[in-house]
Amino acid sequence: MALTARQSADRARAGHRFAYAVLWAVLLAGATLTMVPLYVTVAMSLKTPQELSSTPMSAWPQQPTLANFHRVLTNPDVSFFLFAKNTVLISVLSTLGCLVSASLTAYGFARIEFRGRDRLFILLLSTMMLPGIVTMIPTYVLYKYLYWIDTFYPLWVPAWLGGGAFNVFLLRQFFRGIPKELDEAAILDGASHATIFWRIVLPLSKPALATVGIFAFIGAWRDFMGPLLYLNSSDKQTLELGLNTYGALNADEFHLLMAGSVIVMIPIVILFLIGQRYFVKGIVLTGGK
Repeated sequence: MALTARQSADRARAGHRFAYAVLWAVLLAGATLTMVPLYVTVAMSLKTPQELSSTPMSAWPQQPTLANFHRVLTNPDVSFFLFAKNTVLISVLSTLGCLVSASLTAYGFARIEFRGRDRLFILLLSTMMLPGIVTMIPTYVLYKYLYWIDTFYPLWVPAWLGGGAFNVFLLRQFFRGIPKELDEAAILDGASHATIFWRIVLPLSKPALATVGIFAFIGAWRDFMGPLLYLNSSDKQTLELGLNTYGALNADEFHLLMAGSVIVMIPIVILFLIGQRYFVKGIVLTGGK
């Protein structure tokens, strides 16, 4: 009987090991497929024109060179430093707006009881079902009447007016997981909702705030349609528009286009590497609650 139980335990352990091996194999294959485009982009950005035309795209350069990056950054037709300054300004203001307004809105939906709260929240979530193309023309007309066309205002002011339905939903789910006994104890001590929000809820929500911040920054940094619609002056372009312009001017020089793509991508990679611990923790905790 003991031998049978031991055999069952061994079989169970073998089954678990096999399942983990299959899981790791699937994850490794997915990670490899995801990294292939990044690898090809970096490899092409480090090749000379001669090597690019004589070797496959996936081949690592035999003599890597950084001259492509220098040519891109010093190109007189496309000022990448100016575009980077514009992009950083828009991305930082948008991220701050999302964090402030989305956290305030989410706190109201998660911690304050008022009539029609759940219905209003459902109405907020329903806005996520609207395709962006549906609101594109009315939004453009609104900004035109506000004289915001060819300014940065349409690209960062909306972030301060709610923070986006998805960000509000993410933070609301996290805030609801914080014990309400903390609020009750603070109220007994005479604390207001502003004090509870600033002194209790926000310090306990760093992972969720980091997740929203990363999402917001990447969305603003990689935004192409917004600047394309609202910015007309060449000195107000963002990196995405500048990269598109550079690609049009150097359509046959793929190594330069890939070098520009790597330059645009580097800040996002650095940001994710710095905040990935909070990012993963925020996703796990929010999903679990």
